[in-house]
Amino acid sequence: MQDWLKMSMADLGRGIAAGEIDPIDLTEKYLSAIAAHPFGTRIYARLTKERARAEAKAASERAKAGLRRGLLDGVPISWKDLFDTAGTATEAGSALLKDRVPDRDAWALQNATKAGLVCLGKTHMSELAFSGLGLNPVTETPPCVNDHAAVAGGSSSGAAASVAFDLAPCGIGSDTGGSVRIPAAWNDLVGLKTTATRIPLTGVVPLCEKFDTVGPLCRSVEDAALMLAALEGGQAADLHGVSPKGLRLAILDTIAPDDVRDAPKAAFDSAVARLKAAGATIEHIKAPEVADVMPLSPVLFTSEAYGTWKEVIEAAPDKMFPEILARFRSGAGHAAADYVAAWQTIERARATWAARAAGYDAVLLPSAPILPPNAERLMTDSDYYITENLLSLRNTRIGNLLGLPAITLPTGTPSCGILLMGAAFGEEKLLRVAAAAEKAIADKAL
Repeated sequence: MQDWLKMSMADLGRGIAAGEIDPIDLTEKYLSAIAAHPFGTRIYARLTKERARAEAKAASERAKAGLRRGLLDGVPISWKDLFDTAGTATEAGSALLKDRVPDRDAWALQNATKAGLVCLGKTHMSELAFSGLGLNPVTETPPCVNDHAAVAGGSSSGAAASVAFDLAPCGIGSDTGGSVRIPAAWNDLVGLKTTATRIPLTGVVPLCEKFDTVGPLCRSVEDAALMLAALEGGQAADLHGVSPKGLRLAILDTIAPDDVRDAPKAAFDSAVARLKAAGATIEHIKAPEVADVMPLSPVLFTSEAYGTWKEVIEAAPDKMFPEILARFRSGAGHAAADYVAAWQTIERARATWAARAAGYDAVLLPSAPILPPNAERLMTDSDYYITENLLSLRNTRIGNLLGLPAITLPTGTPSCGILLMGAAFGEEKLLRVAAAAEKAIADKAL
């Protein structure tokens, strides 16, 4: 019998449908695994045991009655600790929000619950979601599955670790500048960043609402497609019959390949070679508009983040990790005129990019230019923290600035992912392309 803790969401759902897995037993297996795991409390901020057991019991009864709500009915998942959970503390990794208990679920969690998914609990994250590293000395720092002394990537660090360490089949995270894709890449997972506004942010603790998005970290593209449908209450993309043969893909040569370190570069090149061998046509493109928007990141992200959190932060700044505090406060110095001008530049760049990328099924780049940094060094070397944090977010942020959906896939090299960017609100097509790419990249024989 397969180890349930290592199965994909879709396979667990198929097992429930076949009567081979009872949601009650499955949920108990996960709760026991979390309790017994040496990193359990470094990954989960808190469990929702009573809720999980009640939801599993209801799913079990539906399965026995032939009334399942869908393939994922009865499958347990974890939630990043910035999704409001009724009656359960939601603190966004910050002492500033300690004991904050919402009275209703986030919109996305409501939809997932309607689909029959079981809420295991809330996972640790970067403080207020403002870091790509996942280092959080205020609460906990989840480890990377490939190097326990390294960070897991952020800000959805616990979401990634919950899946990578077999403590959930999927973790729901958020992505403002890379916060789903970086931890997914560093922990050898699939991570989907959706287009901004596609999934409403009601009940999600904000960072930069113009860029904040919701997305899953999971084990397969199929799982990502199913979870997107569950999160928004829609239909999953049809992934049947996908093939890499005939795909037209572009490699972004502007900024994305700069300063990429040896392991991520080799992994990316190897994945590209496998895509070519499987029949994909791959070209290189330059995009000056990417170079135009990247320097605007400090104006756009830090201004909105500090504007959102200024009063809360300045009421108790001593409660924050100094590196995160400094990053928020850096948003105080930008003029409103610069912020408006930056957004005008963004809108022009998005139109230019849409025309440039229209002839391609997806655009490729390394998910992250670096490997997961050592947590202890990040705590003791401020310059290192700053450079690694900015570099970790560099490639993923391109998709956020251009308003695109993007998905990272494992390459077979530990902690190295390949990123595919699609067209705005084109998640279904992107998922089909990613499913085809997943097959080609997994085929080591090519």
